[in-house]
Amino acid sequence: MNFNIQKIDSFTGHRDCIYTLSEGINANSFFSAGADGMVVNWSTLSPDLGRPLVKVQNSIYSILHNKENNELLVANNFEGIHLINSDSLKETASLKLGNASFFDIKTYQNLLFVGDNLGQIHVIDKETLSFKKHLKASEKSVRSIAINENTGEMAVAYSDWLIRVFDLDTYKLKFVLKGHKNSVFTLKYINNGKVLVSGSRDAHLLVWDAENNYNLQLDIPAHLYAINDIIFLEGLNLLASCSMDKSIKLWNADNLKLVKVIDKARHAGHATSINKLLWINETQTLLSASDDRTISMWKLF
Repeated sequence: MNFNIQKIDSFTGHRDCIYTLSEGINANSFFSAGADGMVVNWSTLSPDLGRPLVKVQNSIYSILHNKENNELLVANNFEGIHLINSDSLKETASLKLGNASFFDIKTYQNLLFVGDNLGQIHVIDKETLSFKKHLKASEKSVRSIAINENTGEMAVAYSDWLIRVFDLDTYKLKFVLKGHKNSVFTLKYINNGKVLVSGSRDAHLLVWDAENNYNLQLDIPAHLYAINDIIFLEGLNLLASCSMDKSIKLWNADNLKLVKVIDKARHAGHATSINKLLWINETQTLLSASDDRTISMWKLF
């Protein structure tokens, strides 16, 4: 691949660290949220015109936009889930989840899965926003959730250094994956669910064979410090990782060979930890959110 990395623009306005990004209402928009409790709707065509949607009292680590009905799920720490209509800006429903921090939200069929710092996964009916079940397999934080729709499995990253894989029909624990040497912050299924890749505070990427009992295939010393997020760049066969070391790294999804590094020295990248990535496939745009209170927009080619 002939890369031509360009920083197209920066989005500024958040007053504290930015922790999460989500797809927007169309290919030219996205949402962000973070430590200032603000949820902002951005247009990639007009970076200076961020539209605040809601302000909550506590930090926000996770948001999830449902394009089908223009509803945004906001996980408000120490409160619960708020459902916001992204057109009217009005809250349409909420669910109290207790005195916890919520690190990830994922959806599967008619369900939501919300992971918290008490080691719980809240299983919620998406239509009625009501509880169905709690899953608790650890006393440590649930940091990230990945859904494998092809196998009906859910992989969950925990701060006890372990990854647990659950059956989505029975919710039974199927596998416990040991390999990381610190908290597991992020994980992602790639290659049509055949491979699970995980990133940790230990700065390593681990590659697991999801077709063969999640046998460990590769252990890659990928970054200098904690890996905060992993995403798959649809259509490019690339995996992207970001880190507390202020860099974004691009990897060949077939063999996990490093193909490109995006950082401050070479590309005027972020000045502090990069917390979240978002790939907008329709416009072939990469977005990165940081502790430096900015979001960067990148073209890769």
